[in-house]
Amino acid sequence: MIDSSLKFIDPLKTAKGEDRAYVDLKHLKTLWFNTGSICNLTCQNCYIESSPKNDRLSFISVSDVLPYLAEIKENRLPTTLVGLTGGEPFTNPQIIPVIENILNEGFDVLVLTNAFKVLKKHQTDLLRLKEKFHQKFKLRISLDHYTKEVHEEERGSDTFIETLQNISWLVKHQFSVAIAGRSLIKEPLDQAVEGYQKLLHDFEIPLNLMIGENIVIFPEMDQQHNVPEISTSCWSILHKEPTDQMCSSERMIVKKKGAVKAVVMPCTLLAYDERFELGESLLSAKQRVYLNHPFCSQFCVLGGASCSAKNKD
Repeated sequence: MIDSSLKFIDPLKTAKGEDRAYVDLKHLKTLWFNTGSICNLTCQNCYIESSPKNDRLSFISVSDVLPYLAEIKENRLPTTLVGLTGGEPFTNPQIIPVIENILNEGFDVLVLTNAFKVLKKHQTDLLRLKEKFHQKFKLRISLDHYTKEVHEEERGSDTFIETLQNISWLVKHQFSVAIAGRSLIKEPLDQAVEGYQKLLHDFEIPLNLMIGENIVIFPEMDQQHNVPEISTSCWSILHKEPTDQMCSSERMIVKKKGAVKAVVMPCTLLAYDERFELGESLLSAKQRVYLNHPFCSQFCVLGGASCSAKNKD
């Protein structure tokens, strides 16, 4: 196997000298905003190293969000879903106005949250938004495993039960809730879903999980792992298509610490890598994306995952 230090360097060629695979933006269906890299937890394998001290990405504000929503409408882009990720979105002081402004513009909103402690201070506002916008407002809760031991090995001690209590509150109040797990141990997808379903049943949480609807199990990502690069010939070998990849239909907005303006990135995974900056507007971000990062291989092409898509049977 080729030394990992030689990989993911040349944007156009792999370490073997093969043409690097690329993805063109087909339709912008989902626009993500990274609400900031600050998080209330410090997880073992967070792909952007979020923590209570990591402020490399600034808190996104309403004034940062609105120009992109206007650009979607002005250019009649086919975007229907706006996702909010982090960090932990609910640590952002403007998170409720951000959510409400997006919903008021007619978009569906998906918020990715760890639902640990941070939701409690927003309960009144969350109930108001749910009553006003119903199923257009969705939350996906990170629950890394259905066992306390594995979840807390990743997220820290005493995080499991309170997260479940907040999931229970959300389901009880009829929010649209999904679960996001991770492949932290080797087990078949159906076994993992069964484990999550039993956990919810044991905690008397009336949420029936269905693959492709309200549960997704993401592949684990490790930047130290020597993953293969994806060449143009890999598409036919793997029986996959560029249009299957997240960057064919999604973009993410980030605002780096100290920056005056936000920039567009190809996806939710590449928050810091300047090689992937696509400009300050959605129109400039139509550029071709070369799969020149380990996450492109590990998470998307080989892992078959997308932050807004659902697990396939």
